[in-house]
Amino acid sequence: MSNRRARAKSPKRSEKQRPVAERKARKNKLEVIALDQAERIIDAVLNVLSNVGVIVEDDEAITLLTQSGCLNKDGRIFYPADIVRRTITTVPPEISFYNQNGDKCFSTNDSIPRFGSAVNCVQVLDPRNDEYRPCLLSDIKDHGRLQDVWPYIDIVASLGYPSDISAEEEALASARALMDTTAKPIFFTGHDEHGVRAIWEDMGDRVGGMANLAAKPFGLDLVGPVSPLKLGAETCQRLLMGARMHLPVVCYPAIFPGMACPLTLAGSITQATAESLAGIVISQLASPGAPVMSGASVMPMDLRRADMAIGSPEYILAGLGAADVFQVMGIPSWVGSGCTDAHDIGAQTFAEVSANMHGTCLSGAALTHNLGVLSSGRTGSMEMLVACNEMAQMASQFGAGIEVNAESIAEDVIARAYVDNSYLTDPHTLARYETEMWIPQLFQREALEIWQEPSHPDFRSRLKEHTLDLLESY
Repeated sequence: MSNRRARAKSPKRSEKQRPVAERKARKNKLEVIALDQAERIIDAVLNVLSNVGVIVEDDEAITLLTQSGCLNKDGRIFYPADIVRRTITTVPPEISFYNQNGDKCFSTNDSIPRFGSAVNCVQVLDPRNDEYRPCLLSDIKDHGRLQDVWPYIDIVASLGYPSDISAEEEALASARALMDTTAKPIFFTGHDEHGVRAIWEDMGDRVGGMANLAAKPFGLDLVGPVSPLKLGAETCQRLLMGARMHLPVVCYPAIFPGMACPLTLAGSITQATAESLAGIVISQLASPGAPVMSGASVMPMDLRRADMAIGSPEYILAGLGAADVFQVMGIPSWVGSGCTDAHDIGAQTFAEVSANMHGTCLSGAALTHNLGVLSSGRTGSMEMLVACNEMAQMASQFGAGIEVNAESIAEDVIARAYVDNSYLTDPHTLARYETEMWIPQLFQREALEIWQEPSHPDFRSRLKEHTLDLLESY
């Protein structure tokens, strides 16, 4: 009998849910950084690595680097440009992710936009009583159940840290809570390499061994450099472990312009890319061809308050620009989106989230993460995650563009239907009326008279009811 866990039973579809139309491939493309500009940034990245260097705090990683030809000056490693260029050629151009049953879910080179939530919120907004409170392990289980339902959530995360679990145990407990409530791929992080190894081993146990997990991974470890230009021992060990076990790792920093890197977006992307490549080189030296991703989590600061501004246009521009740079290098990347600086689900939230999600659906990034986040990344919200699933559908429809072929141009329809204006009942219309246009599940298009009825619920009420219905029916 297979050791793979049977997929959890999905809840019954409520009357308000409609069948989801087939997901469409991305056709429109937004280029934030052009090819010649990306190459200029890459040259600057290589200059930073070779002339400024990176502090590396792990002896095993330092040995690998110096044996490859890098220079060590009191723990600061200088990466010659030719070594970096040669080493990163072994990065796989795509990574495939599977569910716990061994079924392929997606690859990072898919033309269909892919989405995931977030991991590092310090509190949650409870949909049952609108309370902002510390995250609990029971919340992580709810997050897993909810994300298992939604078709536009492709890779699952915990949306927060459980405060009722000890720091030594919370990473493994969070990962297990997700694995017990969804079969979808998950991404996670940990306090150190020992905690991350425990997560990988738990995953291996669920699929019949580490070899099976490496062949069909359903996990992704988030690890990052420390800005400015430092690779800590834990980061190095997790990169080495992932590489040798052939398990996917995303290596990218959370970097603050004007505080830990240049204020300009181009300068932020340059430093963040240098920090990421410093870790990716270690991964590939340890095991050429090891699955690794990157990106640039450039966190713009509103310097009036020294606070993050992840609902800003700069946040999404930096992510998309970095994705353009990594695409030139042939390294899979992801970007943050679906997040806001607002504390509640209202006008500001939808203005910011709609803008950044439409942007990521037009990018060449492999994955979009951070869906469901309020308060500049501090608050995880299940209601917001449900709303983001709706906006992911809308943004994906926009990114798919307009299909142009003989069938869609529909000359024959015009020729036969114009005579009696029978377009509405034409077979061409009847075959497509449910799929040609995006039909929302939460956003409404009712008549003014219906909207004005005293008993008509507003959007937030509908969203709350929908979220609670899903949680209670699972």
